[in-house]
Amino acid sequence: MPEGTSVPANQGPRPRSPSRNGEASDVLLNVAHFSCGYQAVPIVDGVSLQARRGRVIAVLGPNGAGKSTLLKGIMGLNRRFDGSVHLAGRDVSRMAPEQMVAAGLSYVPQVDNVFPNLSVDENLRMGAFLTPGKFRERREQVIGLLPVLGEASRRKAGTLSGGQRNMLALGRALMLDPKVLLLDEPTAGLAPSIANEVWKNVRRIADTGTSVVVVEQNVEFALQGSDHVYVLVSGKNRLDMPSAQAIDNDALGAAFMGR
Repeated sequence: MPEGTSVPANQGPRPRSPSRNGEASDVLLNVAHFSCGYQAVPIVDGVSLQARRGRVIAVLGPNGAGKSTLLKGIMGLNRRFDGSVHLAGRDVSRMAPEQMVAAGLSYVPQVDNVFPNLSVDENLRMGAFLTPGKFRERREQVIGLLPVLGEASRRKAGTLSGGQRNMLALGRALMLDPKVLLLDEPTAGLAPSIANEVWKNVRRIADTGTSVVVVEQNVEFALQGSDHVYVLVSGKNRLDMPSAQAIDNDALGAAFMGR
């Protein structure tokens, strides 16, 4: 395992039972043989991934494996070379990012994920830009999931702690009630206790029926908090298995060592 990824076992969120075999209709995100990047050569090459309704999917891998590039490619934020993306059975492979949002896909980047000069409530309102008439109703639902946002509703986002800002970024992405939520390293730079709270909230979101795909560097948190894990190495699928099986899988450590 990479240095710095270890946390005490009793600090991480408890795993749910392994994912059940569901019907095809439960697959909200289906990424098949997908290649993407930024210039002429793909960074992500032929990656496949599925996310079922109400499940948390962790995407792991060493630095430079293409994890964040994959999320951006799914969202249409970089160049797509090959493969397909289906959202709730609909082919969205060639959609622009704003079309992806309208179709039910939300993305939370690792940085620059809130409007620092706006209040918490104003950030949430920005998240509901496609359905302004449902703002109050959806705000109450989101605050029910993330109570800290209600407590800080009038504060400027720039005054929040790192953990609070990440909660706000989650809340803003949830304002449109997405089918699938893509999170890029939501615990980066956070203390283990705060990272634990982030993962608990990820689970609460999944329990509402949303599929959550999380790129995470903290291997222990990811394995304990997710239902299924994909490991990328050099832009390709290396492992694909239920998280409960991956915890004791020797190949996981080998993947991080690049062997």
